Amino acid sequence: MGVLLLSPIALGACSAGQVAQTATQDRDKIGALANVGDLALRALELPYPTGGVYPSGGDARLLGAVANPTPTEDTLVSIEGEDFEDVEVVDPSAADAVAAGGGSGSLDLAVPAGGTLYMGNGDGPSVTLVGLAEEIGVGQYVDVTFTFEEAGEITVAVPVGYATRDLPRGEPFDFHGPEDEEDQAGG
Repeated sequence: MGVLLLSPIALGACSAGQVAQTATQDRDKIGALANVGDLALRALELPYPTGGVYPSGGDARLLGAVANPTPTEDTLVSIEGEDFEDVEVVDPSAADAVAAGGGSGSLDLAVPAGGTLYMGNGDGPSVTLVGLAEEIGVGQYVDVTFTFEEAGEITVAVPVGYATRDLPRGEPFDFHGPEDEEDQAGG
């Protein structure tokens, strides 16, 4: 009888406490995440390509955000990688496009103090990885190295995004195949 009275208390203790397992689970995220210094790089991805694949030698837009919670501005000075030849940045706040591949030039993209630098979305700069080394598609990634003036350098595996709309599908495959006439006749 005593065991029956104590069993609800013992079972209730399994969920007791301030930090439950589900309290620390993250939501689903799109793109790669990384931190360098005090900066947080979020939602880094190459959007789903037309036809499902970026061809070798082709270009791919880079989407993402760099959040800076500090009271000091930082600057994204370069974007480099072995999987592409060059980087082209079109900054609406600047007069001209900036080509900065191979570390030859400085991007000088400001990451505002207490703010966020958005790449490829809204009013932020458009960043394009030019001359991809090989064909890549959904489920694959490109290693991209971001260098910041204050926070330093980090290499992130940036994935190719998935389709955000329903795609047409081909004819379904029949795994059973046509049955022999003998099988149909029962012989």
